[in-house]
Amino acid sequence: MASASKEDKRSSAKRVAVIGAGVSGLAAAYKLKSHGLNVTVFEAEGRAGGKLRSVSHDGLIWDEGANTMTESEMEVRSLLDDLGLREKQQFPISQNKRYIVRNGRPVLIPTNPIALITSNFLSAQSKFQIILEPFFVGGFFQRHFGKEVVDYLIDPFVAGTSAGDPESLSMQHSFPELWNLEKRFGSIITGMVQSKLSTKRENRGDTKGTLEKKKRQRGSFSFHGGMQMLTDMLCKELGKDDLKLNSKVLSLSYSCDGNSALENWSVTCASDHDKRSQTLSVDAVIMTAPLSNVKEMKITKRGTLFPLDILPEVTYMPLSVIITTFKKENVQRPLEGFGVLVPSKEQQNGLKTLGTLFSSMMFPDRAPNDLYLYTTFIGGSRNSDLAKASTNELKQIVSSDLRQLLGAEGEPTFVNHFYWSKAFPLYGRNYGSVLEAIETMEKNLPGFVYAGNHKGGLSVGKTIASGCKAADLVISYLDSSSDDKAFREEPSL
Repeated sequence: MASASKEDKRSSAKRVAVIGAGVSGLAAAYKLKSHGLNVTVFEAEGRAGGKLRSVSHDGLIWDEGANTMTESEMEVRSLLDDLGLREKQQFPISQNKRYIVRNGRPVLIPTNPIALITSNFLSAQSKFQIILEPFFVGGFFQRHFGKEVVDYLIDPFVAGTSAGDPESLSMQHSFPELWNLEKRFGSIITGMVQSKLSTKRENRGDTKGTLEKKKRQRGSFSFHGGMQMLTDMLCKELGKDDLKLNSKVLSLSYSCDGNSALENWSVTCASDHDKRSQTLSVDAVIMTAPLSNVKEMKITKRGTLFPLDILPEVTYMPLSVIITTFKKENVQRPLEGFGVLVPSKEQQNGLKTLGTLFSSMMFPDRAPNDLYLYTTFIGGSRNSDLAKASTNELKQIVSSDLRQLLGAEGEPTFVNHFYWSKAFPLYGRNYGSVLEAIETMEKNLPGFVYAGNHKGGLSVGKTIASGCKAADLVISYLDSSSDDKAFREEPSL
């Protein structure tokens, strides 16, 4: 009886379609289902997980997409707790040891502003400019800190996190926290100090929460088995029936009859194994597909075609990920730590890669004891054509760079190549118009919410937060729709 009651409750619950089974879509779906809603996730590809893609092969474990994440966002912390993933977290060894190439050689980056000022990494002039500092990213940082800081700190950081370059990015959308600090305090350094003091004051009363946080390790982390562990767990919680792979959404139709605010959306998709299209009626839609894919869909509102030409063209960064292993005896200068970033200026010293993660240094269980495992990135805005090169050509480039940086001699014992044609959307000069177009869609299509790395940030944590916030908006929309329906159905006196 209890089982039948549960099924009845599930069948009568409102239904939401989530389009896209990347981490933002899966996080949104999980939150909706936890709230008691029926959810159907549509994914055009044959696998879920999006940019979280882990591979285990012949004693090696590597990630072809995101390699680590942080839990800066409240939504990430809640998700890890709810899924019981704390015990599966894996923190890199010596993760604070990170390197940037200067004059053709890796140099250890100071771990905090004081260490940066007292180190030899920057010239005296650049240090003085940092101490006294009173829109593209490059111009913004150069105005505050000088060209050397842009060339050897900002440029490699931007390339490593977004595959972009400082001059092509919008400061407001790429670094909103720093942008807001400058607007509020007139100085980044002053703003950071004030914000730190403010946070300390707010946390004084929360002794229990503070003790709990102190017990946890901080910084970047992955999971045992790779980053895909997170999306695999989300898929497991959703269940196979709620996840439709190889299901490309062709059209969305909103048609309100005026009597009910529910089941007004129709989602039509085509499946690889069944050429006939299928249509599902739902109460709301969360869209997480790239905007380039959204533009290919047909969206109608009450029988009229919704104009998708309001969506500007988005530039996407291509990226090749090259996995290599070398015998330990053949690497003359192995470095302990997280990895090394290569500033674009170092191309003059013959280096063509964006950077390399020391994967087996971070996570020793990901390679046999006699091998070093490296994950190297090539392409982005710096060398977009090179990202599309053949595996053999890219192997030669990676081998050359690792020979110069780490003294890796001879050929790698293993090579794997994965190419992302659209690794990241570029938060460029026109990105404000992209966000305005998304907002226009959400305002004019009741029950439609957009989420993902086109909105709110590129990191894994920010995309999870985006998906969870979208779920909250849909829950609020459906609750208000139910209230409106109840109000209309009340008998008049």
